[in-house]
Amino acid sequence: MDISEPLLIHCPVCGAMNRLPQEKLQQGLEPVCGRCKNPLPVDTSPITVTDATFADQVERSPVPILVDMWAPWCGPCRVISPIVEQLAAEMAGRVRVAKLNVDENPVTAGRFNIRGIPSLLLLKGGKEIERIVGVQPKAEIVRRVERAIA
Repeated sequence: MDISEPLLIHCPVCGAMNRLPQEKLQQGLEPVCGRCKNPLPVDTSPITVTDATFADQVERSPVPILVDMWAPWCGPCRVISPIVEQLAAEMAGRVRVAKLNVDENPVTAGRFNIRGIPSLLLLKGGKEIERIVGVQPKAEIVRRVERAIA
């Protein structure tokens, strides 16, 4: 991700969308909301979503969201997991990253007709715009995500 590109962070208190220059984060400055002045969360790790939280955290996301559909017993899922975590940090502010355990959340997995894992779903405005099934190289995942959100 381009260092000059600002992060977009949604304020959990007032709901305002904030632009945050990455240089300020790298200087160690703590970001605050421009509207309500409350601290802004800058966690770049993937969020865990469930059947119960999917609509609120994924479908209503103000930015595109990449959902890793996985299961703990799945070897390929463990292979792709570090790549997913890297993407969460590298694309923070432009794309959110979430993880959904398909064994524990069969309703959402069934709704999206997940037949093979790992599956990466890219949703924008609550609609699926890209699907990547199986282990892919990081460069290919980035290329497809960038193309889909452009």
